[in-house]
Amino acid sequence: MTTTVKLAGGAQGFNWLPVFVAEENGLFAKHGLKIEYLRMGSVDKATTAVLEGVADLAITPPEGAVSNYINGGELRVVASNSNRLPMSIVAHPSIASIAELRGKKVGTSSLTEGTAIYTQLLLGREGLKYPGDYQFALTGVHTKRWDALLAGDIDCAPQPAPWNFIAEAAGYNLIGEVNDAIPEIVFAALIANKSWLEANGKTVRKLLKALAEAHAITNDPAKEEITLPIFRRITVPDDADLALRGLRYMRDMGMWPQGLSIPGKALDTTIDLMIRAGLLEEGKRASAAGVFDSLYLQQAFA
Repeated sequence: MTTTVKLAGGAQGFNWLPVFVAEENGLFAKHGLKIEYLRMGSVDKATTAVLEGVADLAITPPEGAVSNYINGGELRVVASNSNRLPMSIVAHPSIASIAELRGKKVGTSSLTEGTAIYTQLLLGREGLKYPGDYQFALTGVHTKRWDALLAGDIDCAPQPAPWNFIAEAAGYNLIGEVNDAIPEIVFAALIANKSWLEANGKTVRKLLKALAEAHAITNDPAKEEITLPIFRRITVPDDADLALRGLRYMRDMGMWPQGLSIPGKALDTTIDLMIRAGLLEEGKRASAAGVFDSLYLQQAFA
């Protein structure tokens, strides 16, 4: 018997590599699963899709789930898809440093999740505060941000590999590395409603097992013949060398966690950044960690 799982995401791009490895190598089918992919166009819409029952689960930044949980909601985090931020701050050729972003417009996919939070911290380390010193523009996911950079609609944006390298080759400046400021964080989590999880525990465990097998393949340098063609297709189909550079950049920094694990430090960083960005009250720091329900990982790999 095959069970269909509706899995949502924003762009379903580079950080979804293990998902597509699982798909194309029969790992979902091996565990009796069929994945229905819902591409929502932004990370917060992916969170909303789960909240409203349009999707069963989502792979998306966890901030929306944390906020929902703190306010008594149903959303829970059950695993991590990625624990690193493989992003550079890409700026217009006329901008040579973060300090020169004062008064400029920064592209982001959301004001409450993901890129906006990371950018605020990185720019804040250089003395730039939001709001006041710069503006955010809701331009969408990384591919849309690149279009906005090219069109001159924004002055800079956080861009993942290999788009950061594409921008550098086109004359844009890489003026900051997000991973230097935030070395470990839950970048994209697997989230779902508590009621759905409780009713579908067996399915969740199967999904986690399939994804963990895919993560092991993705992290194995000897398996690039499997991972590189997929990574290239979802990033830069026309440039094999750039795709290989991007894949190794992400893999070598520990992008995809073995066993989908969520280290306490990574979750603590997510919560801390939400507090710094004014999205979570300091007094709720300790309770916010309760959004992570580790039971399903424990059961999947018992």
